Amino acid sequence: MSDDATALAAFGYELGVLKRMRRTGWWHAGVRDPESVAEHTMRVAQLAALIAAEEGADPARASFLSLWHDTQETRTGDLPHTINGYITKPDARAITVDQTAKLPQRSRDAVRDAVTEYETKESAEARCASDADKLEMLLQAVEYRDTGVQRVGGWIDSALKGLKTETARRIAEAAVTLSPLAWRDR
Repeated sequence: MSDDATALAAFGYELGVLKRMRRTGWWHAGVRDPESVAEHTMRVAQLAALIAAEEGADPARASFLSLWHDTQETRTGDLPHTINGYITKPDARAITVDQTAKLPQRSRDAVRDAVTEYETKESAEARCASDADKLEMLLQAVEYRDTGVQRVGGWIDSALKGLKTETARRIAEAAVTLSPLAWRDR
């Protein structure tokens, strides 16, 4: 077995941690069984593609950036906003450098470049991916609100304030008034 294949397999196992890792901030709101980081990431990638398509950006690139936006949490855990003021948020790029150090160069460069692009928010695709992250949180908050969780207003307000693209703002405005089950009525 090649060292490259072993490194890729090991990284694949590390990424699997995201399937078991719960998004911890929701526990503060009273959600007993929040979604995993991987579940969050999937909808972020899908939303990023849709936002990018509407914004005239590259949907595939926006989705790709989204796939890597939280992978560093395999090393740090999902850090809720309540850590602010106590610890400094770790640098996603530095963590990614460590995570990918043993990968073959093409894979290593692809992941590192995606994380750097996402973190710098200089491209249209990165802005769409960032908005998708916030929009996914907003949709999740509305879904939790609809099931009776009452303390999600802060998440909704935070997401609304942070959106940059016109498309994401329009989706968010519709989402806060639309029932999460409305998709079945369309």
